[in-house]
Amino acid sequence: MAADHPSSGVVQAGRLSTAQLLARTAGTWPDNTALLIDGERLGYATLLHEAREMARGLLGMGLRPGDTLALLMPNTADLVRLFYAAGMVGACSLTLNTRFRGPELAFAIGHSEATILVVGQHALPDLDLRGRLLEALPELAGWDGAAPLAMEAAPALRRLVVLGSDAPDAWPGAADLEAAGATIAPSEVAARADTVAPDSPALMMYSSGTTARPKACLLSHASLNMIGAAFAERFRIGPQDRIYNPLPFFHMSTMLPMAACRASGAMQICTAHMNPAEALDTIEAERATMAYLSFPAIVSQITDHPDFTSRDLSSLRLFHAVGPPELMRRYAGCFPTATYVNAYGLTEATGVPVWTGPDDPLEVALTCSGRPFDGLEVRVADPETGALRGRSTSGELQLRGYCLFCGYNADPEATAAALTPDGWLRSGDLGQVDDEGRVVFEGRLKDMLKIGGENVAALEIETLLASHPAVKLAQVIGVPDARLGEVAAAYVEPVAGMDCDPQALVDWCSGRIAAFKVPRYIRCVTDWPMSTTKVQKFRLPRDFDAADRLTPRSG
Repeated sequence: MAADHPSSGVVQAGRLSTAQLLARTAGTWPDNTALLIDGERLGYATLLHEAREMARGLLGMGLRPGDTLALLMPNTADLVRLFYAAGMVGACSLTLNTRFRGPELAFAIGHSEATILVVGQHALPDLDLRGRLLEALPELAGWDGAAPLAMEAAPALRRLVVLGSDAPDAWPGAADLEAAGATIAPSEVAARADTVAPDSPALMMYSSGTTARPKACLLSHASLNMIGAAFAERFRIGPQDRIYNPLPFFHMSTMLPMAACRASGAMQICTAHMNPAEALDTIEAERATMAYLSFPAIVSQITDHPDFTSRDLSSLRLFHAVGPPELMRRYAGCFPTATYVNAYGLTEATGVPVWTGPDDPLEVALTCSGRPFDGLEVRVADPETGALRGRSTSGELQLRGYCLFCGYNADPEATAAALTPDGWLRSGDLGQVDDEGRVVFEGRLKDMLKIGGENVAALEIETLLASHPAVKLAQVIGVPDARLGEVAAAYVEPVAGMDCDPQALVDWCSGRIAAFKVPRYIRCVTDWPMSTTKVQKFRLPRDFDAADRLTPRSG
Protein backbone atom coordinates (compact mmCIF):
# COMPACT_ATOMS: atom_id res chain seq x y z
CA MET A 1 0.00 0.00 0.00
CA ALA A 2 1.18 3.54 -0.73
CA ALA A 3 2.25 5.72 2.17
CA ASP A 4 0.81 9.02 3.29
CA HIS A 5 3.49 11.55 4.09
CA PRO A 6 4.65 11.74 7.71
CA SER A 7 3.63 14.87 9.59
CA SER A 8 6.04 17.75 10.10
CA GLY A 9 6.35 16.71 13.76
CA VAL A 10 7.54 13.24 12.81
CA VAL A 11 9.95 14.67 10.24
CA GLN A 12 11.35 17.14 12.77
CA ALA A 13 11.89 14.37 15.32
CA GLY A 14 13.96 12.52 12.72
CA ARG A 15 16.33 15.47 12.42
CA LEU A 16 17.45 15.10 16.03
CA SER A 17 19.41 12.57 18.03
CA THR A 18 17.67 10.88 20.94
CA ALA A 19 19.49 13.14 23.40
CA GLN A 20 18.66 16.27 21.38
CA LEU A 21 14.98 15.35 21.37
CA LEU A 22 15.18 14.71 25.12
CA ALA A 23 16.70 18.18 25.54
CA ARG A 24 13.92 19.75 23.46
CA THR A 25 11.26 18.03 25.55
CA ALA A 26 13.02 18.96 28.80
CA GLY A 27 13.00 22.57 27.66
CA THR A 28 9.26 22.46 27.01
CA TRP A 29 8.11 20.38 29.99
CA PRO A 30 11.03 20.48 32.47
CA ASP A 31 8.97 19.44 35.49
CA ASN A 32 6.92 16.71 33.84
CA THR A 33 7.82 13.23 35.03
CA ALA A 34 9.74 11.44 32.29
CA LEU A 35 10.22 8.16 34.13
CA LEU A 36 8.74 6.48 37.18
CA ILE A 37 10.41 3.19 37.99
CA ASP A 38 9.90 1.31 41.24
CA GLY A 39 9.34 4.50 43.22
CA GLU A 40 12.12 6.54 41.61
CA ARG A 41 10.66 9.54 39.79
CA LEU A 42 12.70 11.58 37.29
CA GLY A 43 11.51 14.81 35.70
CA TYR A 44 12.61 15.60 32.16
CA ALA A 45 15.03 18.34 33.24
CA THR A 46 16.53 16.10 35.94
CA LEU A 47 16.89 13.16 33.56
CA LEU A 48 18.65 15.38 31.02
CA HIS A 49 21.08 16.74 33.64
CA GLU A 50 21.87 13.31 35.08
CA ALA A 51 22.38 11.82 31.63
CA ARG A 52 24.85 14.59 30.86
CA GLU A 53 26.75 13.75 34.05
CA MET A 54 26.83 10.09 33.02
CA ALA A 55 28.13 11.17 29.61
CA ARG A 56 31.02 12.97 31.30
CA GLY A 57 31.90 9.75 33.09
CA LEU A 58 31.75 7.68 29.92
CA LEU A 59 33.91 10.17 28.07
CA GLY A 60 36.39 10.13 30.93
CA MET A 61 36.52 6.34 30.69
CA GLY A 62 37.31 6.53 26.99
CA LEU A 63 33.97 6.05 25.22
CA ARG A 64 34.14 7.62 21.78
CA PRO A 65 31.82 8.25 18.83
CA GLY A 66 31.16 5.01 16.99
CA ASP A 67 31.89 2.84 20.04
CA THR A 68 29.39 0.42 21.58
CA LEU A 69 28.33 0.72 25.21
CA ALA A 70 26.97 -2.61 26.46
CA LEU A 71 24.35 -2.48 29.22
CA LEU A 72 23.77 -5.69 31.18
CA MET A 73 21.19 -4.29 33.55
CA PRO A 74 17.68 -4.86 34.86
CA ASN A 75 15.11 -2.12 34.30
CA THR A 76 16.49 0.81 36.24
CA ALA A 77 16.80 4.57 35.92
CA ASP A 78 20.55 4.13 35.49
CA LEU A 79 19.97 2.21 32.27
CA VAL A 80 17.86 5.07 30.88
CA ARG A 81 20.46 7.64 31.94
CA LEU A 82 23.22 5.61 30.27
CA PHE A 83 21.22 5.17 27.05
CA TYR A 84 20.88 8.92 26.65
CA ALA A 85 24.47 9.50 27.80
CA ALA A 86 25.83 7.19 25.12
CA GLY A 87 23.76 9.07 22.55
CA MET A 88 25.33 12.34 23.68
CA VAL A 89 28.78 10.89 23.06
CA GLY A 90 27.79 9.47 19.67
CA ALA A 91 28.14 5.87 20.84
CA CYS A 92 25.62 3.08 20.34
CA SER A 93 23.89 1.43 23.32
CA LEU A 94 23.62 -2.36 23.36
CA THR A 95 20.81 -3.41 25.72
CA LEU A 96 21.71 -6.98 26.60
CA ASN A 97 18.99 -9.49 27.36
CA THR A 98 19.33 -10.27 31.06
CA ARG A 99 18.05 -13.79 30.38
CA PHE A 100 21.13 -14.61 28.29
CA ARG A 101 23.37 -17.27 29.76
CA GLY A 102 27.06 -18.16 29.29
CA PRO A 103 27.68 -18.68 25.56
CA GLU A 104 24.85 -16.37 24.46
CA LEU A 105 26.12 -13.54 26.62
CA ALA A 106 29.77 -14.04 25.68
CA PHE A 107 28.85 -14.06 21.99
CA ALA A 108 26.86 -10.82 22.21
CA ILE A 109 29.56 -8.94 24.12
CA GLY A 110 32.28 -10.09 21.73
CA HIS A 111 30.35 -9.84 18.47
CA SER A 112 29.04 -6.35 19.29
CA GLU A 113 32.62 -5.12 19.76
CA ALA A 114 31.52 -3.42 22.97
CA THR A 115 34.25 -1.20 24.38
CA ILE A 116 32.67 -0.45 27.78
CA LEU A 117 30.31 -2.76 29.66
CA VAL A 118 28.12 -1.62 32.55
CA VAL A 119 26.71 -4.32 34.82
CA GLY A 120 23.70 -3.51 36.98
CA GLN A 121 23.38 -5.21 40.36
CA HIS A 122 20.22 -3.27 41.22
CA ALA A 123 18.09 -6.43 41.41
CA LEU A 124 20.20 -8.30 43.96
CA PRO A 125 19.73 -10.84 45.45
CA ASP A 126 17.21 -12.04 42.87
CA LEU A 127 19.35 -11.30 39.83
CA ASP A 128 23.14 -11.44 40.08
CA LEU A 129 24.30 -10.16 36.70
CA ARG A 130 27.91 -9.86 37.83
CA GLY A 131 27.83 -13.58 38.53
CA ARG A 132 26.13 -14.18 35.18
CA LEU A 133 28.95 -12.27 33.48
CA LEU A 134 31.55 -14.41 35.21
CA GLU A 135 29.82 -17.51 33.84
CA ALA A 136 30.05 -16.04 30.35
CA LEU A 137 33.60 -14.67 30.64
CA PRO A 138 35.45 -16.79 33.23
CA GLU A 139 38.67 -14.91 32.44
CA LEU A 140 37.25 -12.09 34.59
CA ALA A 141 37.41 -14.26 37.72
CA GLY A 142 40.96 -13.17 38.48
CA TRP A 143 40.64 -9.57 37.29
CA ASP A 144 41.66 -7.01 39.90
CA GLY A 145 39.68 -4.16 38.36
CA ALA A 146 42.79 -2.21 37.41
CA ALA A 147 44.78 -4.25 34.90
CA PRO A 148 43.93 -3.67 31.21
CA LEU A 149 41.26 -6.04 29.97
CA ALA A 150 42.45 -8.51 27.33
CA MET A 151 39.99 -11.31 26.66
CA GLU A 152 39.91 -13.56 23.65
CA ALA A 153 36.10 -13.75 23.72
CA ALA A 154 35.70 -9.95 23.87
CA PRO A 155 38.85 -8.37 22.43
CA ALA A 156 37.35 -4.88 22.03
CA LEU A 157 36.26 -4.59 25.67
CA ARG A 158 38.39 -1.98 27.46
CA ARG A 159 36.48 -0.99 30.59
CA LEU A 160 33.92 -2.57 32.92
CA VAL A 161 31.77 -0.82 35.53
CA VAL A 162 29.41 -2.22 38.18
CA LEU A 163 26.49 -0.06 39.34
CA GLY A 164 23.66 -0.61 41.78
CA SER A 165 25.43 -2.37 44.65
CA ASP A 166 27.21 -1.11 47.76
CA ALA A 167 28.95 -4.43 48.36
CA PRO A 168 32.77 -4.24 48.31
CA ASP A 169 34.06 -4.98 44.83
CA ALA A 170 37.47 -4.70 43.21
CA TRP A 171 35.79 -3.88 39.91
CA PRO A 172 35.22 -0.18 39.11
CA GLY A 173 31.91 1.23 40.33
CA ALA A 174 29.83 4.40 40.52
CA ALA A 175 32.58 6.36 42.28
CA ASP A 176 35.05 5.51 39.51
CA LEU A 177 32.56 6.63 36.85
CA GLU A 178 32.04 9.90 38.72
CA ALA A 179 35.80 10.44 39.13
CA ALA A 180 36.34 9.86 35.42
CA GLY A 181 33.64 12.45 34.70
CA ALA A 182 35.38 15.04 36.84
CA THR A 183 38.12 15.19 34.20
CA ILE A 184 35.63 16.19 31.48
CA ALA A 185 34.15 19.68 31.24
CA PRO A 186 30.36 19.87 30.84
CA SER A 187 30.93 21.96 27.73
CA GLU A 188 32.62 18.97 26.05
CA VAL A 189 29.48 16.88 26.45
CA ALA A 190 27.36 19.68 24.99
CA ALA A 191 29.73 20.09 22.06
CA ARG A 192 29.76 16.38 21.26
CA ALA A 193 25.98 16.05 21.59
CA ASP A 194 25.51 18.77 18.98
CA THR A 195 27.52 16.80 16.40
CA VAL A 196 25.73 13.42 16.66
CA ALA A 197 24.21 12.51 13.30
CA PRO A 198 20.54 11.47 13.50
CA ASP A 199 21.12 8.64 11.03
CA SER A 200 23.90 7.10 13.13
CA PRO A 201 23.17 3.99 15.26
CA ALA A 202 21.69 4.73 18.67
CA LEU A 203 20.61 1.26 19.74
CA MET A 204 21.74 -2.32 19.16
CA MET A 205 19.50 -5.25 19.98
CA TYR A 206 20.11 -8.93 19.41
CA SER A 207 17.15 -10.43 17.59
CA SER A 208 16.85 -14.15 16.96
CA GLY A 209 16.68 -14.98 13.30
CA THR A 210 16.65 -18.43 11.74
CA THR A 211 20.41 -18.79 12.28
CA ALA A 212 21.98 -20.48 15.29
CA ARG A 213 23.31 -17.15 16.51
CA PRO A 214 21.14 -14.07 17.09
CA LYS A 215 21.75 -11.07 14.83
CA ALA A 216 22.50 -7.58 16.10
CA CYS A 217 19.97 -5.07 14.75
CA LEU A 218 21.22 -1.49 14.59
CA LEU A 219 18.59 1.23 14.94
CA SER A 220 19.27 4.89 14.29
CA HIS A 221 18.41 7.94 16.37
CA ALA A 222 16.13 9.08 13.55
CA SER A 223 14.14 5.85 13.26
CA LEU A 224 13.63 5.66 17.03
CA ASN A 225 12.51 9.28 17.24
CA MET A 226 10.24 9.13 14.20
CA ILE A 227 8.53 5.90 15.25
CA GLY A 228 8.03 7.39 18.73
CA ALA A 229 6.59 10.62 17.35
CA ALA A 230 4.31 8.70 14.97
CA PHE A 231 3.10 6.54 17.88
CA ALA A 232 2.34 9.65 19.94
CA GLU A 233 0.41 11.15 17.03
CA ARG A 234 -1.67 8.07 16.27
CA PHE A 235 -2.71 7.61 19.89
CA ARG A 236 -2.90 11.34 20.74
CA ILE A 237 -0.28 10.96 23.45
CA GLY A 238 0.52 14.27 25.13
CA PRO A 239 2.19 15.63 28.27
CA GLN A 240 -0.86 14.63 30.30
CA ASP A 241 -0.48 10.93 29.48
CA ARG A 242 1.07 8.20 31.59
CA ILE A 243 2.02 4.91 29.93
CA TYR A 244 2.31 1.86 32.17
CA ASN A 245 4.84 -0.54 30.66
CA PRO A 246 6.35 -3.42 32.70
CA LEU A 247 8.46 -4.90 29.89
CA PRO A 248 12.28 -4.99 29.85
CA PHE A 249 14.40 -2.32 28.19
CA PHE A 250 16.15 -4.96 26.08
CA HIS A 251 12.81 -5.25 24.25
CA MET A 252 11.45 -2.80 21.66
CA SER A 253 8.10 -2.96 23.46
CA THR A 254 9.71 -0.71 26.08
CA MET A 255 11.99 1.37 23.87
CA LEU A 256 9.04 2.38 21.66
CA PRO A 257 6.85 3.77 24.49
CA MET A 258 9.92 5.61 25.81
CA ALA A 259 10.39 7.15 22.37
CA ALA A 260 6.73 8.21 22.32
CA CYS A 261 7.09 9.83 25.73
CA ARG A 262 10.30 11.55 24.64
CA ALA A 263 8.43 13.06 21.69
CA SER A 264 5.37 14.17 23.65
CA GLY A 265 6.35 14.96 27.24
CA ALA A 266 4.38 12.00 28.60
CA MET A 267 5.39 9.79 31.54
CA GLN A 268 6.66 6.23 31.20
CA ILE A 269 5.99 3.95 34.18
CA CYS A 270 8.31 0.92 34.40
CA THR A 271 9.41 -1.74 36.83
CA ALA A 272 12.31 -4.13 37.24
CA HIS A 273 9.96 -6.98 38.12
CA MET A 274 6.27 -7.09 37.26
CA ASN A 275 4.22 -7.85 40.35
CA PRO A 276 0.46 -7.84 39.62
CA ALA A 277 -0.53 -6.32 42.96
CA GLU A 278 2.03 -3.54 42.56
CA ALA A 279 0.96 -3.06 38.94
CA LEU A 280 -2.65 -2.49 40.03
CA ASP A 281 -1.50 -0.11 42.78
CA THR A 282 0.59 1.89 40.32
CA ILE A 283 -1.98 2.07 37.50
CA GLU A 284 -4.61 3.24 39.99
CA ALA A 285 -2.44 5.68 41.97
CA GLU A 286 -0.74 7.27 38.96
CA ARG A 287 -3.95 7.35 36.89
CA ALA A 288 -2.23 5.63 33.97
CA THR A 289 -3.84 6.36 30.61
CA MET A 290 -2.34 3.46 28.63
CA ALA A 291 -1.66 -0.12 29.69
CA TYR A 292 1.08 -1.27 27.32
CA LEU A 293 1.08 -4.90 28.41
CA SER A 294 1.79 -6.57 25.05
CA PHE A 295 1.66 -10.25 25.96
CA PRO A 296 -0.97 -12.57 27.46
CA ALA A 297 1.47 -13.83 30.10
CA ILE A 298 1.55 -10.32 31.57
CA VAL A 299 -2.12 -9.42 31.05
CA SER A 300 -3.32 -12.59 32.74
CA GLN A 301 -1.28 -11.93 35.86
CA ILE A 302 -3.07 -8.61 36.26
CA THR A 303 -6.60 -9.61 35.29
CA ASP A 304 -6.46 -12.83 37.33
CA HIS A 305 -5.41 -11.04 40.51
CA PRO A 306 -8.12 -11.31 43.19
CA ASP A 307 -8.16 -7.51 43.67
CA PHE A 308 -8.55 -6.72 39.96
CA THR A 309 -12.29 -6.13 39.91
CA SER A 310 -12.21 -3.86 42.96
CA ARG A 311 -9.62 -1.45 41.58
CA ASP A 312 -10.37 1.89 39.90
CA LEU A 313 -8.72 1.61 36.48
CA SER A 314 -11.05 4.09 34.80
CA SER A 315 -8.16 6.39 33.84
CA LEU A 316 -7.09 3.89 31.17
CA ARG A 317 -8.08 4.95 27.66
CA LEU A 318 -5.79 2.58 25.71
CA PHE A 319 -4.91 -1.08 26.23
CA HIS A 320 -2.41 -2.97 24.08
CA ALA A 321 -1.70 -6.68 23.81
CA VAL A 322 -1.38 -9.21 21.00
CA GLY A 323 -2.78 -12.71 20.87
CA PRO A 324 -5.67 -14.88 19.68
CA PRO A 325 -8.83 -12.82 18.92
CA GLU A 326 -11.09 -14.50 21.46
CA LEU A 327 -8.52 -14.08 24.23
CA MET A 328 -8.04 -10.43 23.29
CA ARG A 329 -11.82 -9.95 23.30
CA ARG A 330 -11.94 -11.25 26.85
CA TYR A 331 -9.06 -9.04 27.94
CA ALA A 332 -10.59 -5.99 26.26
CA GLY A 333 -13.74 -6.59 28.30
CA CYS A 334 -11.65 -6.40 31.46
CA PHE A 335 -10.73 -2.77 30.68
CA PRO A 336 -14.09 -1.23 29.71
CA THR A 337 -12.87 2.38 29.61
CA ALA A 338 -9.92 1.57 27.33
CA THR A 339 -9.77 1.06 23.58
CA TYR A 340 -8.02 -2.17 22.64
CA VAL A 341 -5.24 -1.61 20.07
CA ASN A 342 -3.49 -4.32 18.06
CA ALA A 343 -0.12 -4.18 16.30
CA TYR A 344 2.46 -5.88 14.11
CA GLY A 345 6.21 -5.41 13.99
CA LEU A 346 9.74 -6.72 14.20
CA THR A 347 12.99 -5.36 15.58
CA GLU A 348 14.36 -4.67 12.09
CA ALA A 349 11.45 -2.26 11.58
CA THR A 350 12.21 -0.32 14.79
CA GLY A 351 9.85 -2.43 16.77
CA VAL A 352 6.21 -1.86 15.93
CA PRO A 353 5.40 0.28 12.87
CA VAL A 354 1.86 -1.09 12.23
CA TRP A 355 -1.05 -0.35 14.59
CA THR A 356 -4.79 -0.17 14.75
CA GLY A 357 -6.05 3.25 15.80
CA PRO A 358 -8.01 4.60 18.77
CA ASP A 359 -11.08 5.06 16.56
CA ASP A 360 -11.07 1.55 15.10
CA PRO A 361 -13.98 -0.65 16.24
CA LEU A 362 -13.11 -3.57 18.48
CA GLU A 363 -13.94 -6.11 15.78
CA VAL A 364 -11.39 -4.48 13.46
CA ALA A 365 -8.70 -4.48 16.13
CA LEU A 366 -9.35 -8.13 16.92
CA THR A 367 -8.98 -9.30 13.33
CA CYS A 368 -6.11 -7.22 11.94
CA SER A 369 -2.88 -5.56 13.01
CA GLY A 370 -3.77 -2.13 11.64
CA ARG A 371 -2.18 0.31 9.23
CA PRO A 372 1.48 1.39 9.08
CA PHE A 373 2.33 4.84 10.37
CA ASP A 374 2.14 7.64 7.80
CA GLY A 375 5.30 7.71 5.72
CA LEU A 376 5.73 3.93 5.79
CA GLU A 377 4.75 1.40 3.16
CA VAL A 378 3.76 -2.23 3.31
CA ARG A 379 3.30 -4.71 0.49
CA VAL A 380 2.89 -8.44 -0.03
CA ALA A 381 5.18 -10.57 -2.24
CA ASP A 382 5.45 -14.19 -3.25
CA PRO A 383 7.86 -15.71 -0.68
CA GLU A 384 9.76 -17.67 -3.34
CA THR A 385 9.67 -15.58 -6.53
CA GLY A 386 9.33 -12.09 -5.07
CA ALA A 387 6.44 -11.31 -7.45
CA LEU A 388 4.07 -8.74 -5.96
CA ARG A 389 0.64 -9.88 -4.86
CA GLY A 390 -2.59 -7.91 -4.75
CA ARG A 391 -4.89 -6.89 -1.93
CA SER A 392 -6.30 -9.60 0.34
CA THR A 393 -3.83 -12.15 -1.02
CA SER A 394 -1.41 -13.95 1.29
CA GLY A 395 2.35 -13.70 0.93
CA GLU A 396 5.42 -12.32 2.66
CA LEU A 397 4.89 -8.97 4.35
CA GLN A 398 7.49 -6.39 3.29
CA LEU A 399 8.02 -2.88 4.66
CA ARG A 400 9.77 0.28 3.52
CA GLY A 401 10.36 3.73 4.99
CA TYR A 402 11.95 5.50 7.93
CA CYS A 403 11.33 2.54 10.26
CA LEU A 404 13.99 0.36 8.63
CA PHE A 405 17.07 -0.64 10.61
CA CYS A 406 20.61 0.43 9.73
CA GLY A 407 21.57 -3.20 9.15
CA TYR A 408 23.00 -6.07 11.15
CA ASN A 409 26.20 -5.27 12.99
CA ALA A 410 29.26 -6.84 11.34
CA ASP A 411 27.09 -8.91 9.00
CA PRO A 412 26.74 -7.33 5.53
CA GLU A 413 25.61 -10.59 3.97
CA ALA A 414 22.68 -10.98 6.37
CA THR A 415 21.80 -7.31 5.89
CA ALA A 416 21.74 -7.72 2.12
CA ALA A 417 19.59 -10.85 2.43
CA ALA A 418 17.06 -8.98 4.60
CA LEU A 419 16.48 -6.25 2.01
CA THR A 420 15.24 -6.38 -1.56
CA PRO A 421 17.21 -4.52 -4.25
CA ASP A 422 14.63 -1.70 -4.15
CA GLY A 423 14.92 -1.25 -0.40
CA TRP A 424 12.06 -3.26 1.09
CA LEU A 425 12.54 -5.22 4.32
CA ARG A 426 11.71 -8.89 3.99
CA SER A 427 9.87 -9.63 7.23
CA GLY A 428 9.85 -13.41 6.93
CA ASP A 429 6.22 -13.22 8.07
CA LEU A 430 3.11 -14.36 6.26
CA GLY A 431 0.17 -11.99 5.88
CA GLN A 432 -1.91 -9.84 3.62
CA VAL A 433 -3.06 -6.26 3.16
CA ASP A 434 -6.82 -5.97 2.96
CA ASP A 435 -8.88 -3.59 0.83
CA GLU A 436 -8.73 -0.94 3.57
CA GLY A 437 -4.94 -1.04 3.68
CA ARG A 438 -4.83 -2.93 6.97
CA VAL A 439 -2.22 -5.60 7.66
CA VAL A 440 -3.48 -9.05 8.58
CA PHE A 441 -0.74 -11.17 10.17
CA GLU A 442 -1.08 -14.88 9.42
CA GLY A 443 2.04 -16.51 10.85
CA ARG A 444 5.76 -16.93 10.37
CA LEU A 445 7.48 -18.10 7.24
CA LYS A 446 10.71 -18.40 9.20
CA ASP A 447 11.45 -21.33 11.46
CA MET A 448 10.73 -19.25 14.54
CA LEU A 449 8.98 -19.56 17.87
CA LYS A 450 7.38 -16.78 19.92
CA ILE A 451 7.91 -17.62 23.59
CA GLY A 452 6.48 -15.15 26.09
CA GLY A 453 6.87 -12.40 23.51
CA GLU A 454 10.48 -13.28 22.68
CA ASN A 455 11.47 -14.40 19.17
CA VAL A 456 13.46 -17.63 19.33
CA ALA A 457 15.11 -19.43 16.43
CA ALA A 458 14.38 -23.15 16.44
CA LEU A 459 17.87 -23.67 15.04
CA GLU A 460 19.46 -22.10 18.13
CA ILE A 461 17.84 -24.71 20.41
CA GLU A 462 18.52 -27.51 17.92
CA THR A 463 22.20 -26.56 17.77
CA LEU A 464 22.49 -26.69 21.56
CA LEU A 465 20.74 -30.07 21.80
CA ALA A 466 22.90 -31.50 19.02
CA SER A 467 26.01 -30.66 21.04
CA HIS A 468 24.92 -33.14 23.73
CA PRO A 469 26.93 -36.37 23.35
CA ALA A 470 23.79 -38.53 23.41
CA VAL A 471 21.93 -36.59 20.70
CA LYS A 472 22.29 -37.47 17.03
CA LEU A 473 19.61 -35.11 15.65
CA ALA A 474 17.18 -32.64 17.18
CA GLN A 475 14.20 -30.86 15.66
CA VAL A 476 12.34 -28.15 17.57
CA ILE A 477 8.78 -26.95 17.09
CA GLY A 478 6.52 -24.58 18.98
CA VAL A 479 3.53 -25.86 20.92
CA PRO A 480 0.78 -23.85 22.68
CA ASP A 481 1.28 -22.87 26.30
CA ALA A 482 -1.31 -21.25 28.56
CA ARG A 483 1.16 -18.84 30.18
CA LEU A 484 3.78 -18.09 27.52
CA GLY A 485 1.66 -18.49 24.41
CA GLU A 486 4.16 -20.94 22.98
CA VAL A 487 7.05 -23.05 24.26
CA ALA A 488 9.71 -25.20 22.62
CA ALA A 489 9.13 -28.91 22.11
CA ALA A 490 12.03 -31.02 20.87
CA TYR A 491 12.07 -34.29 18.97
CA VAL A 492 15.42 -35.98 19.59
CA GLU A 493 17.08 -38.97 17.91
CA PRO A 494 19.60 -40.53 20.31
CA VAL A 495 23.04 -41.71 19.29
CA ALA A 496 22.92 -45.47 18.82
CA GLY A 497 23.44 -47.27 22.11
CA MET A 498 23.10 -44.15 24.28
CA ASP A 499 20.38 -43.24 26.74
CA CYS A 500 18.42 -40.04 26.04
CA ASP A 501 16.36 -39.14 29.09
CA PRO A 502 14.04 -36.13 28.44
CA GLN A 503 14.27 -34.71 31.96
CA ALA A 504 18.05 -35.05 31.95
CA LEU A 505 18.23 -33.21 28.62
CA VAL A 506 16.08 -30.39 29.94
CA ASP A 507 18.31 -30.13 33.03
CA TRP A 508 21.40 -30.10 30.80
CA CYS A 509 20.01 -27.25 28.69
CA SER A 510 19.28 -25.17 31.79
CA GLY A 511 22.11 -22.72 32.39
CA ARG A 512 23.45 -23.14 28.85
CA ILE A 513 20.69 -21.10 27.24
CA ALA A 514 18.16 -18.51 28.40
CA ALA A 515 15.52 -20.15 30.60
CA PHE A 516 12.64 -19.31 28.27
CA LYS A 517 14.37 -21.16 25.41
CA VAL A 518 14.78 -24.44 27.32
CA PRO A 519 12.47 -27.11 25.78
CA ARG A 520 9.47 -27.94 27.93
CA TYR A 521 8.70 -31.16 26.07
CA ILE A 522 11.13 -33.73 24.66
CA ARG A 523 10.30 -36.88 22.73
CA CYS A 524 12.89 -39.42 21.69
CA VAL A 525 12.38 -40.89 18.21
CA THR A 526 14.23 -43.13 15.76
CA ASP A 527 12.27 -42.34 12.59
CA TRP A 528 11.51 -38.99 10.99
CA PRO A 529 8.89 -37.81 8.50
CA MET A 530 11.11 -36.94 5.52
CA SER A 531 10.93 -35.23 2.18
CA THR A 532 13.73 -36.17 -0.21
CA THR A 533 16.36 -34.49 1.95
CA LYS A 534 14.73 -32.73 4.93
CA VAL A 535 12.70 -33.48 8.00
CA GLN A 536 9.13 -32.32 7.42
CA LYS A 537 8.51 -30.50 10.67
CA PHE A 538 4.88 -29.84 9.85
CA ARG A 539 4.26 -33.60 10.11
CA LEU A 540 5.68 -33.88 13.64
CA PRO A 541 2.75 -34.43 16.05
CA ARG A 542 1.73 -31.49 18.24
CA ASP A 543 -0.28 -33.62 20.68
CA PHE A 544 1.61 -32.61 23.82
CA ASP A 545 -0.24 -32.71 27.14
CA ALA A 546 0.38 -29.88 29.60
CA ALA A 547 0.61 -32.51 32.34
CA ASP A 548 3.83 -33.76 30.70
CA ARG A 549 5.47 -30.33 30.70
CA LEU A 550 9.08 -30.55 31.94
CA THR A 551 10.70 -28.07 34.31
CA PRO A 552 14.46 -27.83 34.86
CA ARG A 553 15.52 -29.14 38.24
CA SER A 554 18.48 -26.75 38.40
CA GLY A 555 20.10 -23.78 36.62
